Amino acid sequence: MAYENTDGGTGAGGSEPGASDSLRTFGAVVQALREHAGLSREEFGGLVRFSKHTVASVEQGRRMPDRDFVERAEEALGNTGALRKAAPHLSRQAGLASWFRQWARLEAQAMTLWTYECRVVPGLLQTERYTRAVTESVPPVKDEEQVTKQVTARLERQQLFERKPPIAFSFIIEQALVERGTGGPDVTRELLDSLLERSSRFNIELQIMPRHQPDHAGFDGPLMLLESPDNKWFGYAEGQRGGMLISDLKEVSIMLQRYAKLRSQALTSEDSRSLLKRLRGAL
Repeated sequence: MAYENTDGGTGAGGSEPGASDSLRTFGAVVQALREHAGLSREEFGGLVRFSKHTVASVEQGRRMPDRDFVERAEEALGNTGALRKAAPHLSRQAGLASWFRQWARLEAQAMTLWTYECRVVPGLLQTERYTRAVTESVPPVKDEEQVTKQVTARLERQQLFERKPPIAFSFIIEQALVERGTGGPDVTRELLDSLLERSSRFNIELQIMPRHQPDHAGFDGPLMLLESPDNKWFGYAEGQRGGMLISDLKEVSIMLQRYAKLRSQALTSEDSRSLLKRLRGAL
């Protein structure tokens, strides 16, 4: 099964996820509260401003409810607090279509956003030509419409840089990613110029992980972390054909520990900018 990845990789769009135990349980509670209130799915959908089909998908555990659904459902079903308390513990099976879309919804409201990447320059830092080069490089072969769709989706996320109040960004990327030459010298020059411009902003910290770093906290792969407006932390991790949104407190704590160590192992922001300037001058 494929998934949609609008950050770094090039996955194709997929279908609705399979139901997990937590989603099925949450859906059963919504259904029980709705039926106790004497509401049909269509009536309840009118109150929460979602279609009856969306309500059915949530109740059957096939759809991850977003924040608006949870809040409106609480109001419509008596403000018991049960749905609000349960929502942060929801999870899906890994590797399916809408993981990244759920992360993107959290990302849009984030106060803090941290990213470590070892495969490709993070989507938020990519230029259009770099994004296109990455998208076209990875099989299967895509037609122009598919490439344009994926490039556009990734670049649209960069609107986060203009959000008010601003997000506090931290990026740690491997030195090899900017030395690889993806797309050729001209694309690399443009990428380096963009990284230097982005890293000069007050709310963006960019650190380069040097090639020689024997003690490395990122051997398990890329990771992303965000802090929500209510100061809750979420993690996201992905592989070749799947991604996972992580809300379990213990698992998120491990990711935070790893990111903290990665920060201490990478070059400082100032040294990272100096390295990028040297690489730019050598092209």
